[in-house]
Amino acid sequence: MRFIDLHEDIAFSSHHIDIVNVAEQSNIVSLRRLGDVLVFAAIFPHVYTWDERVADQSTNYKFPSQSSAPMLQLLLEQFKFYDYLSRSQGIPIVRRKSDIQSPSLKFLVSIEGTDALTDPNDAYILKDLGLRCMGLTWNYDTKFAASCMSRKDYGLTGYGEDLVELCNRLGIIIDVAHASKLTILDVCKITKKPVICSHGNASGVMKHVRNLDDEEIEAICKTGGVVGLTAIPQTLSGDPKLVDFQKHAEYIGNSFGWDHVSIGTDFLGLSHGNVPAGFESIKKLGDLERILGDHAPQVIWQNSLRVINEILDD
Repeated sequence: MRFIDLHEDIAFSSHHIDIVNVAEQSNIVSLRRLGDVLVFAAIFPHVYTWDERVADQSTNYKFPSQSSAPMLQLLLEQFKFYDYLSRSQGIPIVRRKSDIQSPSLKFLVSIEGTDALTDPNDAYILKDLGLRCMGLTWNYDTKFAASCMSRKDYGLTGYGEDLVELCNRLGIIIDVAHASKLTILDVCKITKKPVICSHGNASGVMKHVRNLDDEEIEAICKTGGVVGLTAIPQTLSGDPKLVDFQKHAEYIGNSFGWDHVSIGTDFLGLSHGNVPAGFESIKKLGDLERILGDHAPQVIWQNSLRVINEILDD
């Protein structure tokens, strides 16, 4: 099987579980068994904290029991972890298009949120460290962009515009998962390269603060980008099941084009047991492939590969 997963929280989960052999939703052993697999391996440089953010119910979004705060040292530690996995497990880190040709498990390092960055020029250093995908926000507003949780959607800031333009020049993919509506529209207006939403679903199927409305989906598609359908249960349906992937895929594919539908599971970023029935782990990918039918090759491999090849360096 050939599969590109646009988002897995491998490094963050490694803080508390063996992601090589034990982790339930996804692990190195299971990913290898799938065949030719490329995972956008996320850096999420946060530590859990307690503060008022967990009590904000205005968005109807259920936060974990704790909040979290970004730390630059954790960002570096998670880069080091992927470097360690590459050495100890023989997992190639994708830096150029040619690196994708290896028919094995590969990582493309991404970052979820710009909370720990100082200014746009940090992108130069992050690229040297191996970063190839920049998520502009997580659930907090930053100096670069507003998040989907923003109480005042201000879109991209001047710094944010500079960061998008710099990522375009450096060959870094821009990811608008978790971003606010104005942020997504601003990014899609100024970008010269395709944009992805690494893990999110369609509001037209299930209303949720993390899902994309038609205007947002259309903007992403006009850049040539993709939406990575995700296993976050609350974003799929009121009674989340594997078949809901098909509903979201068909909504986007039939309305905006099947060239723009991909997969971003968010496995290892979901709490224990908080998974759709029938798609509890990466081991069920074959079942997802079957319900996608004739569109499966596009959705699970070709569409994301097209975006990667258009943006990464030769």
